[in-house]
Amino acid sequence: MVDFRRYPHPEDLLVLLTVARLGRFTAVAESLETTHTTISRRIQALDKQLGGRTLERSQQGWELTELGRAAVAAAEAIESSLSSLAGQLGNQSDPLAGLVRISASDGFGAKVVAPALTALQHQHPLLKVELLSATRRASQNRSGVDLELVAGHVEESRFDPVFLSNYYLRLYASAGYLARHGTPKTAAEAQSHRFVSYVESALQIPELGHRAAGLSEPSAAFQSTGIFSQMESVRHDGGIGILPSFMVFGDPDFVPVLPDVFERKLQFWAVARPESLRSSAVQSVITALISETQKQAVALAS
Repeated sequence: MVDFRRYPHPEDLLVLLTVARLGRFTAVAESLETTHTTISRRIQALDKQLGGRTLERSQQGWELTELGRAAVAAAEAIESSLSSLAGQLGNQSDPLAGLVRISASDGFGAKVVAPALTALQHQHPLLKVELLSATRRASQNRSGVDLELVAGHVEESRFDPVFLSNYYLRLYASAGYLARHGTPKTAAEAQSHRFVSYVESALQIPELGHRAAGLSEPSAAFQSTGIFSQMESVRHDGGIGILPSFMVFGDPDFVPVLPDVFERKLQFWAVARPESLRSSAVQSVITALISETQKQAVALAS
């Protein structure tokens, strides 16, 4: 007879796996629809059963110990076996189920991520998605999401970055604004115009800002932490905007300014911890995102 007291509780192992993927007890509690206290108690019970710590604190947040990595490998095997069993029993014929938490900038999230993941959910209706808006670099600590979609340079870290697409920042204005203030012919002439951009003091990706464009700080500018507010300001004659070209592709309200002079090339990356990348749901999300960026290649390269 098997003595089950010798083995860790499978549910505790699956909780540890979720912590490894999301990194924060609060995020895990939300994902599993339980409490922070319950998650902590589960991890403590697992540590006691295994005779050592599975997690340790670091400057980057919760990290797996060597024992924790071994436990996560066992948890991944349990997850795979349970998914296969559920399919055989007909309780869950689709292996892609559960919740995937993603962070992305509001523009890329709306234009690329939302259509990509909605199409994926049509194929896999048991898959749930939480999309959090964030314009920032990849977090150096455990961010509470399975996958971060970030713009610009990805610094060296424990993340495994997956390249999604190049894109371009260009200058745009409305026809009404240019009719009243004139169309600048050179970068020097543009310095005297009103500009629309991000709030520099709140910007975590300097490449997106006004100063990084090599243009002096205007005395009367509209700045916003959201790209959609910037677009509406430009649309309503607020000034010259430094906008992602794919956001205004094909929209006649946005007139290119200095198209042969100003261009800034950036990249979109998908970054995640190794534990998240081994999730079939996260892998499917990345595949869907790559497919969508290829579908929108013309707009992203415009």
